[in-house]
Amino acid sequence: MTRNAALRRHLADALAWRSAHATFDDAVDGLPAALRGQRPDGLPHSPWELVEHLRRAQRDILDFCLDPDYETPEWPAAYWPPAPAPPDAAAWDAALGAFRDDLAAMQRLVLDPATDLFAPIPHGDGQTILREALLLADHNAYHVGQLVAVRQALGCWKGVL
Repeated sequence: MTRNAALRRHLADALAWRSAHATFDDAVDGLPAALRGQRPDGLPHSPWELVEHLRRAQRDILDFCLDPDYETPEWPAAYWPPAPAPPDAAAWDAALGAFRDDLAAMQRLVLDPATDLFAPIPHGDGQTILREALLLADHNAYHVGQLVAVRQALGCWKGVL
């Protein structure tokens, strides 16, 4: 395997690996519907807020990488849901599906040999696909960790870290 291919594989893996972190799927698996909108005492976010923030931020990073007409959404309104609970089970399921789809799209982007990981993104101010992939891996790991902490505080975490 070439160094370039190895770098691409490491990036794709880092976006969803479980080597040192719980995965997104670990963090959402089996979360009771009744707890999705609950903010534990002392913590600022509910599971829904974290899932939806993860989805929105990841979509924004992917759009930035791919859309030459990209415009930065309004902070914080565009990045966080308006309420701590999902409107219904379908919204929860849709958010999970969209997160997974966008994560897979980012993995495909970094694995594609036609993607220049080091070239500045033309509509950015120096960012590269490499930088955005690392940003996304870090952002997702941070908020998945928060989601695990929220589940622990709600008494519904059965995972092993």
